[in-house]
Amino acid sequence: MAAPASAPSCPFPSWRQPDPPPWAPESCDPHNGRAPTAGFPATPRESHDGRRGFGGPRRGAPTAVRAAGARRRVRAGRLRRAGPGVRRRRGSQRRRDGTEPSHMHYALDENFFRGYEWWLMKEAKKRNPNIILMGLPWSFPGWIGKGFNWPYVNLQLTAYYIMTWIVGAKHYHDLDIDYIGIWNERSFDINYIKVLRRMLNYQGLDRVKIIASDNLWEPISASMLLDSELLKVIDVIGAHYPGTHTVKDAKLTKKKLWSSEDFSTLNSDVGAGCLGRILNQNYVNGYMTATIAWNLVASYYEQLPYGRCGLMTAQEPWSGHYVVESPIWVSAHTTQFTQPGWYYLKTVGHLEKGGSYVALTDGLGNLTIIVETMSEIPELQVWYTKLGKPSERYLFKQLDSLWLLDSSSTFTLELQEDEIFTLTTLTVGSKGSYPLPPKSEPFPQIYEDDFDVDYPFFSEAPNFADQTGVFEYFTNIEDPGEHRFTLRQVLNQRPITWAADAYNTISIIGDYKWSNLTVRCDVYIETPEKGGVFIAGRVNKGGILIRSARGIFFWIFANGTYRVTGDLAGWVIYALGRVDVTAKKWYTLTLIIKGRLSSGMLNGKTVWKNIPVSFPKNGWAAIGTHSFEFAQFDNFHVEATR
Repeated sequence: MAAPASAPSCPFPSWRQPDPPPWAPESCDPHNGRAPTAGFPATPRESHDGRRGFGGPRRGAPTAVRAAGARRRVRAGRLRRAGPGVRRRRGSQRRRDGTEPSHMHYALDENFFRGYEWWLMKEAKKRNPNIILMGLPWSFPGWIGKGFNWPYVNLQLTAYYIMTWIVGAKHYHDLDIDYIGIWNERSFDINYIKVLRRMLNYQGLDRVKIIASDNLWEPISASMLLDSELLKVIDVIGAHYPGTHTVKDAKLTKKKLWSSEDFSTLNSDVGAGCLGRILNQNYVNGYMTATIAWNLVASYYEQLPYGRCGLMTAQEPWSGHYVVESPIWVSAHTTQFTQPGWYYLKTVGHLEKGGSYVALTDGLGNLTIIVETMSEIPELQVWYTKLGKPSERYLFKQLDSLWLLDSSSTFTLELQEDEIFTLTTLTVGSKGSYPLPPKSEPFPQIYEDDFDVDYPFFSEAPNFADQTGVFEYFTNIEDPGEHRFTLRQVLNQRPITWAADAYNTISIIGDYKWSNLTVRCDVYIETPEKGGVFIAGRVNKGGILIRSARGIFFWIFANGTYRVTGDLAGWVIYALGRVDVTAKKWYTLTLIIKGRLSSGMLNGKTVWKNIPVSFPKNGWAAIGTHSFEFAQFDNFHVEATR
């Protein structure tokens, strides 16, 4: 049994560390040239913890989730047999592609119905009750840091914040969180990990396991070897993008080793091939018994960082269009035929001319091989994927069974380039079906939202993608008139950030290809003197790049001034002056961009006109605030042409 020496290259994200990590490219290296070991001993080697878990989608995913209920059910149906784990990202701060709301915006605030991920976890549980749930903070609310951009100022307070989320998940949604992390790809604090363990135990959450540190193998592994208490309280060492390899210290801890974030690749056939290799080789090379793919669904604007880096694509809630991409079926080769608790057999390895094979068993007579042969089994179910040219392409196709009836119980399997085989005793495999999705359509050229939603299904408005800050539906109890229901920016303190975040809040919407557009919105500044809000067009960046976003931004401030800038940070100033504006009063802002000229109006009266703007040529519409402050928006309207 042999595979060809060539395979598609696997692109890897360049943002992982300030300096490009030397190990990153190896994560998709399919060929190490080592000959396989013959035979399968009956004794297991390592427990299988769920070979591929779901990576929680980033902020922006609500643009897909918030479509009509039938569309939600269709997309959720793709989770049915997709894998054994869902990871929930937390923190009211920007991830790679946007923000997700915290359950505690403020110290005395608790709300366990914000965001889409409660819904996502419950839908996953409906389809697979045995699915594993994990939580990982990417950031923390600002009040945790007591004025510092650091979550470890008060260890008890941070542990309490995490504990309340776990308790709330059970109390309000009947969700049992199985694992909790420390801080995504940032520093860990040894004492905090110990305090967190004690806090969880005190609350009767002994079953919740700790995974650390969701970054590199070191220094967490060495720290555990030097600290017996730390070694005891950490259950899993999780590394991100480990390149299929681990380090000596990690293995010496005798703890479970996970690739706790991996993949991050365009969901083309090249990306699918990458995923297929790391699912096998993370164990073959590095003894990692779980691989969590980031991200689950590419349901954010495609021009944001890591566009289409999900296992499937659903980025048009306005049309309902979605695509079940090839990585879904590549992952099914493993996840449909194994479960958490299965064991890897000792004989795993590389094929002589490239590729790899693993074998797993539940200890009850069932066996799954990806890809390999086995003796003394009369029949094996065969599932097949061929990536590449459309005319030669197959995705998760069931082939004729293999009957092993001769005395040697052997068979020959010839592998060609870009193929995956699963051989298993299980008969549960099913590709399933889904209705033909609606055809793809661009974002509507005329779009408006008055935010008049009394009991919203989600806390955020559809199609808006918060990049910093959190914009939520809001009810003005004291305003029975036109602005009773609004969209409100609800963070009044900059979060403890995971990456270089903007100092303003901003939510984008629309079509990145828009060039000529009119944006109109009613705005309400809540902070006297220092408060400010803006509307914008041609915004050209988002996600981890939002801090350097360019565009045309029309600002008004509570001190009675206005400003027109060419960037979110406010360094490029086109115009400024005075206007009759104060806090606690509604105003209507209008921004008109046509060709190389732009104009702005306040309450229907022109404030500035025909200011030259040559860059950028196109981008999204947006709303936002000058700082992390309370402000409201209503009657949003955009009319655009490309």
